[in-house]
Amino acid sequence: MDRVLGFAVVSSVLCVGSVLGKYVRGIVNTKEDWVFLTRFCFLTDSGRLDFKFRYPKSRCCQNILLYFDESSQWPSVYKRPEKDCYQKEAVLRPENNQVINLTTRYTWSGCVVEGEGDEEILSCVGGRSFRSVRERWWYIALSKCGGGGLQLEYEMKLTNGQSFWTQHFSADEFGILETDITFLVIFATVFTLSCYFAYNLKGRQLLHTTYKMFMTAAGVEVLSLLFFCIYWGLYARDGVGNGSLKILGKLLFSVSFLVFLLMLILLGKGFTVTRARISHSGSVKLSIYMTVYTITYIILFIYEAEFFDPGEVLYAYDSPAGYGLMGLQLLAYVWFCYAVLVSLKHYPEKQPFYIPFFAAYTLWFFAVPVMALIANFGISRWAREKIVNGIQLGIHLYAHVVFLAITRPSAANKNFPYHVRTSQIGILLSSPKGIGTESFPHHAYGNSSFLGDSQPNFTELFSIHSAPLKTIDEAVGWKGQEVAQNSDQKIITTTADLSSTFSPPPPPIPPRSSALSPPPPRLASHFTEYFSMQGGAGMGSKA
Repeated sequence: MDRVLGFAVVSSVLCVGSVLGKYVRGIVNTKEDWVFLTRFCFLTDSGRLDFKFRYPKSRCCQNILLYFDESSQWPSVYKRPEKDCYQKEAVLRPENNQVINLTTRYTWSGCVVEGEGDEEILSCVGGRSFRSVRERWWYIALSKCGGGGLQLEYEMKLTNGQSFWTQHFSADEFGILETDITFLVIFATVFTLSCYFAYNLKGRQLLHTTYKMFMTAAGVEVLSLLFFCIYWGLYARDGVGNGSLKILGKLLFSVSFLVFLLMLILLGKGFTVTRARISHSGSVKLSIYMTVYTITYIILFIYEAEFFDPGEVLYAYDSPAGYGLMGLQLLAYVWFCYAVLVSLKHYPEKQPFYIPFFAAYTLWFFAVPVMALIANFGISRWAREKIVNGIQLGIHLYAHVVFLAITRPSAANKNFPYHVRTSQIGILLSSPKGIGTESFPHHAYGNSSFLGDSQPNFTELFSIHSAPLKTIDEAVGWKGQEVAQNSDQKIITTTADLSSTFSPPPPPIPPRSSALSPPPPRLASHFTEYFSMQGGAGMGSKA
């Protein structure tokens, strides 16, 4: 089982995505006469493009084309090989100032001629504001119809207003930083509570592997959100950010999801709830499933990084690998249903745990595919990323809060799943094969042994319930008398004749007056006397 978990974590290292910046620069040198440069989602009235272009005057004259997301504009020209350069320029509306002619004749381009050796350079510095009836995706392309190819060095800064929370963000990214900060605080609270509960469970020897997996998933989720917040904070400052932080955040997010999914399947099969270990065939099936799931995740992110066209607004699940992940999620749900039903069949007393567990996570299993389908077909592209980000984090939070609630170590919690202590699992596993090596003994809940939320029941940890022990007066006899064996407790009390070995004891000391000596202290009645010794009354010599 550790191998399955380790493979899931290590393989998720490869689950990374691409990073797009809103401060772009680059060099174009191609024989094509029309190329796409970048895209950005501007607000209705505060979007702005600031640019700096340089190219040899001998390659004049080149144009910057500004398309928006109406079906008659960008979708009608992009990836349309049947249209030539002139036809692609013809869809633009001159009255909307959608063409920036990079020549000195066009005043708004800000172009001037700079001498640089034997070749003159056109340097164009300027800007353009964007206004529309709603948030729109704008696509920036470069053209020079008539042949000769394109050669351009460009630098562009795309902004929305001057606020720290909006300036460098595309309109579809608004609110992502605030949302991530909010969920970071909430998940940190969940992880802190899980650590507190784990402390209590450890004191009661009920801190099982599945709960440790839950803590791992919650802790990794916190780290993921922390890296996302740092990335978006840096990005809000300069429009570039640190792409490695975003990659690391996606990596940790994938690890958290895979660990939590594996934990749910294990609990459904009864691991640490009704059985001490998963069978060999079950472990093989789990290993194969998690391997396929992780490989599909890897393919998804490779597909996103290598094959997603930056000229189109796409969603990660809108791909063959994405649909494959949704199918694997539904397959995991079928497996989950079967495992829970089998566990309930053999352990019906576990219904107070498994029924709410099954109902709550049925919603979770369907939430991910439903969210992906809604994102692909039901959310406008100019609002997709921020909405999907909030929904995805909300789904993860729901899953963690539900598990935290049903496993809280409280006597009032009737859904508590664990009843076998961790110290007893080793004994069960070391027993001869065929005598309860996998299944736990039947017992309703571990919370019946809780003394309270502040202290563990140490007495019960080391005792076995059976017939009550005899008192000291009943169990210990005079010299030479043997006490009968208590077969239930496996305790034998005997005496031996030691008079031939040791010298006679000294005469007893006369008792003191009761007026001068205080009575001996009495032990508190609530402490159990597990061991005691008989004094002079049992071994005193005759006078």
